[in-house]
Amino acid sequence: MINFNGTILADEANILTTNRGFLYGDAVFETVKVVRGSILFLEDHYFRLMASMRVVRMEIPMNFTMEYFEEQLLMVATADGCSASARVRITVCRNDGGYYLPTTNEVSFLIHASALDQQLYSLPTADYEVDLFKDFYITKQLLSSIKTTNRMLNTTASIYAHENGLDNCLLLNDSKNVVEAIQGNIFMRIGNKLITPPVAEGCLNGVMRKQIIAIAKKTAIIEFVEEVISPFDLQKADELFITNVIKGIQPITKYRKKNFNTETAELLIEKLNDQINS
Repeated sequence: MINFNGTILADEANILTTNRGFLYGDAVFETVKVVRGSILFLEDHYFRLMASMRVVRMEIPMNFTMEYFEEQLLMVATADGCSASARVRITVCRNDGGYYLPTTNEVSFLIHASALDQQLYSLPTADYEVDLFKDFYITKQLLSSIKTTNRMLNTTASIYAHENGLDNCLLLNDSKNVVEAIQGNIFMRIGNKLITPPVAEGCLNGVMRKQIIAIAKKTAIIEFVEEVISPFDLQKADELFITNVIKGIQPITKYRKKNFNTETAELLIEKLNDQINS
């Protein structure tokens, strides 16, 4: 028997009592954007999920090919009637059994989808203010670069942002350098130099981060580099923006007393949409 919110229930009434993703955060996930029945950046998402499973020593099923991955995600988007434009998440957790030491490395997965309003990416024009979150820090390690279900730091930072009237927070690593935002990678432009922190600093190895880097490297008017970003650098920046697969690019308009323009974000999102339509 289990006690759920003061009520005694049968064991089988709540599957989470043995789910390792719930009990220990023993799960990894991937969130994709579906547009017109196709998964954007399919290969990047698939190989990142496979890499994440290997890092945490999950056993990858023999049938879990990229074709199978695509088929399962699109099946859910279609069944939910949102294959025109959808946010689809797959969570892979180690199967039940054991405590910290699992009894098996075999896995199960759960997929769910929700409709999105837009197919292509658009640049938000509303004010978007951020500040630093300094209560907890990201560690510079491989686990920080993959998407696990242990997102307590991001959750706490989101609550902090809400309580302080902010739209987002910038997260710091244990060297007190700027690593990423709550739900995306951070890019900073100073002059014609576009900068994002290296993955070795502890930031997520983002799929949209990869796309923006590739586009920036082909753009002659921008010099792209991966460099450490300190909080002091933010005051010198001409532009800051956040990237993730669902929103594309989110410009930051204000950090403390500093205001930023959006010209690079406008250029990059235009090229991103051209790439999707090609």
